[in-house]
Amino acid sequence: MFEHAADAPIWRRKIEAFVNSATIQHFIVFLIVLNAVLLGLETDPEIVQNIGTELAFIDHAILFIFTLEIVLLMASRGWKYFLDPWCVFDFLVVSISLVPATESLSVLRSLRVLRVLRLINKVESMKRVVSGLLSSLPGLGSVFGLILIIFYVSGVIATNEFGKAFPDYFGSLSNTFFTLFQVMTLESWSDGVARPVMEKFPYAWIFFVLFILVATFIVVNLFIAVIVDSLTSSPKENVGMSEHQHHPTPLEQEVRAMRQEISELKELLKAAVHKP
Repeated sequence: MFEHAADAPIWRRKIEAFVNSATIQHFIVFLIVLNAVLLGLETDPEIVQNIGTELAFIDHAILFIFTLEIVLLMASRGWKYFLDPWCVFDFLVVSISLVPATESLSVLRSLRVLRVLRLINKVESMKRVVSGLLSSLPGLGSVFGLILIIFYVSGVIATNEFGKAFPDYFGSLSNTFFTLFQVMTLESWSDGVARPVMEKFPYAWIFFVLFILVATFIVVNLFIAVIVDSLTSSPKENVGMSEHQHHPTPLEQEVRAMRQEISELKELLKAAVHKP
């Protein structure tokens, strides 16, 4: 969480401490979950017909509280509020909900469900998981590039070999890519794709087996390996990040100051004892 400088105005520190207090944050998490339930209820026409007005009122009240939270944090932090990516994420999610859902922007009404994603920012364990996923993106990019090469090579081979006999599956490179993606997911690949092709090309099983071994059992598992390695390789860094993001309460600040003073007193005593 954001940490104020020691010379920040007292009113800003009080607002920050209030908004980030455990009680307020737990209440915000409760509202996020409640809002998600209400948005689900609004998909039922019968429920909307019976209590649609009440649901809309509660939805607006929750949105008001979300907006008030962001306004208070912006008042507390000023422009530094936008230096925290998670705060920017919250700001965008809530801002989308504030845009009037007119006929031309009716899709924004459905995007209100994005408020549920605020749980990622409010639940520390979720935040660590997402941070780990984001840190794995460079490695995932390399794996994704590898699978693109495999898809392209396999797609060209399959289009040239099977395209004339099976134009729906392999008639063009785009059709072939979609078919290979189906094969990679192992969804009806045998009866739906491989066996019909093998009726005309008996040795086609070699192509499909090799593609599945490489694309599914090796490359896809590389995705999982990179993500798991990112989540587990540097727990110390994750712990350090959590401590840095944690905003100390006034009591914690006093305890830290007392520890510092005690440490300084110990050093003075040691120096006095060893002084000739």
